[in-house]
Amino acid sequence: MLLKLSGEALGGNRDYGIDLGFVKNIATQIKSVHQLGVQIALVVGGGNIFRGLAATELGFDRATGDYMGMLATVINALAMQDALERTGIPARTMTAIQMPQVAEPYIRRRAVRHLEKGRVVILAAGTGNPYFTTDTTAALRAVEIEADVILKATKVDGVYTADPTRDPTATKFAHLGYMEVLNRGIEVMDNTALTLCMDNGVPIVVFNLLQSGNIERVVLGEEIGTLVSAAS
Repeated sequence: MLLKLSGEALGGNRDYGIDLGFVKNIATQIKSVHQLGVQIALVVGGGNIFRGLAATELGFDRATGDYMGMLATVINALAMQDALERTGIPARTMTAIQMPQVAEPYIRRRAVRHLEKGRVVILAAGTGNPYFTTDTTAALRAVEIEADVILKATKVDGVYTADPTRDPTATKFAHLGYMEVLNRGIEVMDNTALTLCMDNGVPIVVFNLLQSGNIERVVLGEEIGTLVSAAS
């Protein structure tokens, strides 16, 4: 499986930076899944440190901002790696931008080999290219390593008809088709990521990371969150 973590998830309740206590909680949840024998890859965002698109709106060069955002994901990945290793789970950070003193370069066959050996692989620095989101990175890497599912961890318990924090009448979708998400403009992942998943038959489960144990519940097949797949 591939678990997509936003930078904001690693920030916990902080407005900026990394909440190490919350990172430890995520690592503990991942450990429980790892002990089931599940091969786990992570893609981490960097929005808790730097968001390239937001900088662009202030007049920043888009490519430069995106590269800065990619470097922010590496900081988060290293924090996640350390937290996992402290729980006794072997982990490797692999980056799309080469920085050999810090992490291994992303090589698909090497990543698959790490997974086969029971290591958690943390995929950082996006795709290595500007103008692509970490959602697209998650979809691309999931296809490359032949992941069975993408688990998109969020702060809400699924996909709703509207923002549930603003609209009390919003209802949650239990299941959505890829085309329905695209046609209705529902915010699950960006369109590039969603199309990649649709073309390669990779289902997406959107669920609440804040409830401890939810990663394991999803892996064990409990119907929590929202499933996005071929047919609704």
